[in-house]
Amino acid sequence: MIKVSETAKKKVIELMTEDGYNASTDFIRVGVKSGGCSGLSYDLKFDKEQQEDDKVFEDNGVKIIVDKKSFLYLIGTTLEYSGGLNGTGFVFNNPNANRTCGCGESFSL
Repeated sequence: MIKVSETAKKKVIELMTEDGYNASTDFIRVGVKSGGCSGLSYDLKFDKEQQEDDKVFEDNGVKIIVDKKSFLYLIGTTLEYSGGLNGTGFVFNNPNANRTCGCGESFSL
C-alpha cells in the first residue's frame, strides 16, 4: 500500500486539474526505474488507464497505480509534498530505502 499525505493530496488534485485530468477517475502512476545517484529513482506521472499487471490503491481520495515490479520497492511508502525553503516537490518517504541521495529523488536498497 502507498499512502498519500494531506498536503500531497491537495497538490495532486491541483496539478491533475491543471493538466486536464480528473482526480476522481484518473490515477497517479508511481514507479521505480534505474538511475539517479543512489541507483534507483522514483517516477511519478498522471495516467488515465490501468494496465493488466498494475496494483491499484486509493488513499486519502487519490487513486494510485503501480506496476508489479515497482510495487516491491514501494511497499509502505508515503507520498508527501514539500513546499519549503529546501525545495518544492513531491517526496517519497520509503521505509525500504537503505540510502537516499541528498535531493531525495533516488535511493538504494
